Formats: sequence, structure tokens, C-alpha cells
Amino acid sequence: MTIHHPFRSALAFSSLALALAACAEPIEDRPDTEETAIPVEPDGGIGDGAGPPEMVDGDIPPALHGRWGLVPEDCTSDRGDAKGLVNIDAEGIQFYESRGVVDTVSQSDPGSFRATYAFSGEGQEWNRDMELTLSEDGTTITRSEFGEEALAEPLTYTKCPA
Repeated sequence: MTIHHPFRSALAFSSLALALAACAEPIEDRPDTEETAIPVEPDGGIGDGAGPPEMVDGDIPPALHGRWGLVPEDCTSDRGDAKGLVNIDAEGIQFYESRGVVDTVSQSDPGSFRATYAFSGEGQEWNRDMELTLSEDGTTITRSEFGEEALAEPLTYTKCPA
């Protein structure tokens, strides 16, 4: 009967790992690829190169998510008449009788997002180019539209209480 000592197993594994590492190509001889380049943070500093973990390309940034109303009553109405209420999630924006899903993103950062949305509602479908911009204090969002049938002026929504 053979009894394996844990220290010997760990020592053998460490020796094997060192031997394999010694056979690896020297760092200076490797091509400069994305995997070997020095990671840079979104703000330009050196780091692990990771962006915000909750944000995915094409998603509306988390700071813009939630329920937003044009007037305070939009946030509190229980009669179903909150026509100025919008719900924003990662995939799109929900209005009273329509839903817009992100189609093509043209600009994205944590506090601002511009994209073309594919809308559907009341038996119709259309596209709209919109930008959502969060205020510095995070309490309001301004929605601006672009294109032929765009709203003439931006609309400002206030964050609904949780």
C-alpha cells in the first residue's frame, strides 16, 4: 500500500509548473497582442482593463435604468394614466403604449446614451434616434430626439422614488 504525503504532491506539482514555465516563450519575444498588452482603464490609467462589470456593449448604462416621470403624478398614479412615465432597462425604453429596443448604438458612456431604437406599439413599428443624458446629480434624464419626426424640444424626466 502506497501512502501519498500531501507535501510531496504539492512539491511535485510546483516543480512541474516551474519546468513548464521555463519552457515558455520569453515575454520580450512574444508578439504584442491584446492579451499581452498592458491593460488600460477606460479613464486612461493602467489597470486590469476591465470596464464596468454590469455594462454590456449595446446595453443602456445602469445609471439610466429605472422609472422616470415628466411630472410627479406619473410616478404615483395607480389609475393607469401615467402617460409621461418611462421605464428604462438595459435593452430599451418603455412608454405608455410603446416599447423601443436598442438597435444601433452611436454613443455610450455611464451618463449618456445615444442609439437608434426599434419601436413597436398600437399595431405600428418605427425607428427613432434618441439620446438619454443623466444630470450630474442623477435625479433627472433629458431625452433628445433626432431626425425627421423628432420632438422639437428635449424632454426632462425626474427619477421616481423607489
